[in-house]
Amino acid sequence: MPLRATHRDAGQATVVDLSGKITLGEGSALLRKTVRGLLDEKRIHIVLNLGDVDYIDSSGIGELVSAYTTAKGRGGELKLLHLTKKVHDLLQLTKLYTVFDVYTEESAALNSFQ
Repeated sequence: MPLRATHRDAGQATVVDLSGKITLGEGSALLRKTVRGLLDEKRIHIVLNLGDVDYIDSSGIGELVSAYTTAKGRGGELKLLHLTKKVHDLLQLTKLYTVFDVYTEESAALNSFQ
């Protein structure tokens, strides 16, 4: 299933609901375009809801890291929400789990921007 992304305002943050696969090509390009578009609009507090993302390849992992560093570079923050077991295990395996702020509850992720 190709990646789909929608975003919604949640107080001072923006939640990006993702579903599908984040893979080389359209998936990683859509993630990049979505995050950079939000940053261009000065929406610097971003939560990526990955609850419906069932697969991420190495290109997708690279794009998550790129989104994180781009947000930091622009004075913002990017946090991850609702990791599936596959995605959680992949982030653990690549040692990236300690890089990202990861949350299981949307309210906790949103409150972390305070």
